[in-house]
Amino acid sequence: MTRMDLGIEGRLAAVAAGSAGLGLGTARALVAAGVRVALCGRDESRLQDAVADLGEMAVPIVADVSTPEGATQFVADAVAALGGLDILVPNAGGPPPGNFASTPLDAYAPALDLNLLSVVAMCHAAVPAMVDQGWGRVVAITSATVRQPSPTLILSNTARAGATAFLKTLSSELVGTGVTVNSVQPGGHATARIAALGLDPADMADRVAAGTLGDADDFGAVCAFLCSEQARFITGAALPVDGGASKGLQ
Repeated sequence: MTRMDLGIEGRLAAVAAGSAGLGLGTARALVAAGVRVALCGRDESRLQDAVADLGEMAVPIVADVSTPEGATQFVADAVAALGGLDILVPNAGGPPPGNFASTPLDAYAPALDLNLLSVVAMCHAAVPAMVDQGWGRVVAITSATVRQPSPTLILSNTARAGATAFLKTLSSELVGTGVTVNSVQPGGHATARIAALGLDPADMADRVAAGTLGDADDFGAVCAFLCSEQARFITGAALPVDGGASKGLQ
């Protein structure tokens, strides 16, 4: 099968939480497109395994993006390691499950740091230079719960909805600068997040209209396309990649 030329060979990318799951799938797709990628993770051993898999186009950075300070430092370290930055993929694991009754008030601030303020911080650290150079791509990995909130993921619903609103607002401000801003909303994918939530993969697959869980590499290919030259006219989009699980029109 002939691979589509995305027109981004030689570009430089930072992929947060890229040592596993959807982040790793995205990093793999960008590397395949000829992009040099700095990826971060908290576990150095797992990060080194990911880089060994990706090859010489990948640069490991041990970082924790669960706070705005950590997220800002990751971008700074990526710029230093790569010599610049063209593509930013904000991403992080999800907060603990729970509903309104089971979730204490003090659990919200860490969740907002993890899934909202880390996104804002990474954009603050990366976007001004993209605007100055006249080209850039921000593709944030959020969640299908933004579109269809889960009754057992109130923290994720709340934080990621805020991140989506921020990204939409930012995209409008950057129209005409050469920098696009989009988000991708994964549904059920075969990653460690399912196990962390105590969910059964077979049961999850049964709930997806497609009848199967998503593949991290397929998801990564969608993110890579939004980073492409061909996607230059797409900005402000929040794209569901959920196998048809979301039932609403928007």
